[in-house]
Amino acid sequence: MDYKKLADMLFPNIKKSVDDYEKIYPKRKLSAGAEVTRFAPSPTGYLHIGHFLGALIDYEIARVSGGVFIYRLEDTDGKREVEGAGLVAVSVLNSYGITFNEGLSAKGKQFGDYGPYIQSERKEIYQTYAKHLVAEGKAFPCFCEKAENKEDVLDRREQQLQESSTLINHDICRNLDIREIEEHLKNKKQFAIRLKSNGNVENKIKIYDEIKGEREFSENSKDAVLLKSNGIPPYAFAHAVDDHLMRTTLVIRGEEWFPSLPLHLEIFDALNHPRVRYAHTPLICKIAENGNKRKLSKRFDAEADMRYFEKEGYPKQAVLEYLLTLANTNFEEWRKENENEDVKAFIFSVAKINNSNPMFDMAKLNDISKNIIAKLEAEVVYDEVLNWAKENNNELFLILKNNKQKAIETFSIDRYINNPRKDISKWHDIESLFNYIFMPYEKVSIDKDEIERFDTNLIKAVMLDYASAFDEKWEKPQWFDMGKKLAEKHNFCLDNKIYKATPHLFNGKLADFFAIVRVVLTGRNNSPDLYSICKILGKAEIINRANNFK
Repeated sequence: MDYKKLADMLFPNIKKSVDDYEKIYPKRKLSAGAEVTRFAPSPTGYLHIGHFLGALIDYEIARVSGGVFIYRLEDTDGKREVEGAGLVAVSVLNSYGITFNEGLSAKGKQFGDYGPYIQSERKEIYQTYAKHLVAEGKAFPCFCEKAENKEDVLDRREQQLQESSTLINHDICRNLDIREIEEHLKNKKQFAIRLKSNGNVENKIKIYDEIKGEREFSENSKDAVLLKSNGIPPYAFAHAVDDHLMRTTLVIRGEEWFPSLPLHLEIFDALNHPRVRYAHTPLICKIAENGNKRKLSKRFDAEADMRYFEKEGYPKQAVLEYLLTLANTNFEEWRKENENEDVKAFIFSVAKINNSNPMFDMAKLNDISKNIIAKLEAEVVYDEVLNWAKENNNELFLILKNNKQKAIETFSIDRYINNPRKDISKWHDIESLFNYIFMPYEKVSIDKDEIERFDTNLIKAVMLDYASAFDEKWEKPQWFDMGKKLAEKHNFCLDNKIYKATPHLFNGKLADFFAIVRVVLTGRNNSPDLYSICKILGKAEIINRANNFK
């Protein structure tokens, strides 16, 4: 068959050659060891945490190596595309400090010398490379009108297995002669372009992955689709063309793509493109209710959606540092040894990417976030909470806006000490943690289990005396002395030894006296420094709460 003639018949409007595109997109001038990575999402919905982790790894590898990080939008699946999803992904990544050297901005502007960076705008490029493969006899047109359904595929494969132990997934159109093809074209039949695979499933090949190491696969034997009938490529062909022309050096993607490697490498070889290196990252998992491990799912897990962390008010740094613990096995150790270092000082390494599926641990994320928030200045906490509340909690926003000084004083409690209090894991916690400061007293929920330990009349008497005696001008030692005097008056034992010997003579220990004050004023048995809380509330509000306690 005259393959060049066939290629011209199939692609009469394609005038450029692959050599033309090689000149348009020359090899990059990179320093030694520099990596070119790309984040290439499909705009089919929100940004999944697994995709975000992949982008973070891409970014870190390019940044640490002094390389190039590209954003490429793979929008060839029009049926599943969600309008604007691609730009939202850029915006979310940028908000975490993950920026691109080339690609697409959050406003939709493309920048860089290797574009277009939107696949739907690269249609002519893909057709040029498909035409080239046809001209070399490595691809052929397929005129099958409709893809087989699942039952047809299973029946056909069962028949093939009965006839031969080797399943060769070749398309029937690969044997059409040029006269048959001309007739189909004359009748304006639509066609796809398929790879003419030379693989055999009985042959084994060894492939090296930067994370998984060397693995053995069966050769690809499938005549895979390179161009659909609309002239748009599926992922496999677009990936081979784009990553070659954009001069990607390392393709980082989820391990769900790992079984596709034989096909993708056969396409690279058919195109005579140097093979890129691959690193297949493990999937983020969690333990399901039945005790089994499963992939973090957008269907069942709110935290699979990156919008969840914004809605809950996790500081961006906390989310980044938690994900780095999943991405690099030595990050936690580095952070312990470099508590105050900027995270950008961490040297990310492909060799340290965990080869097993990391488990999403909300408690660990909360601990990391608490440590980060505990180191912030109170004014910074106020600004961060205010900005978050403006978008997510209007009632809290108005309270904080109208009580700035009180809020800053509240966030200052137990903050500027050697072992600062770590009770805020996210900005959403503020309302529940400090509602007793900002809310009217009738809305403060009282810990009944704690308060029911004491006689109601005793509580009333203690609080009325405390409110009357409290002086806002006192320093902490004076305040504490006042507490001890009132505790003695109401028969709370100050001597632990005496209390243990004759507990029936006392209402409790000194700690119990202050527990009554704490629960009545805050509603809970655990709170930041009680003296500081009282100073913020002020004498008038303490009297109000003492009088209105029920």
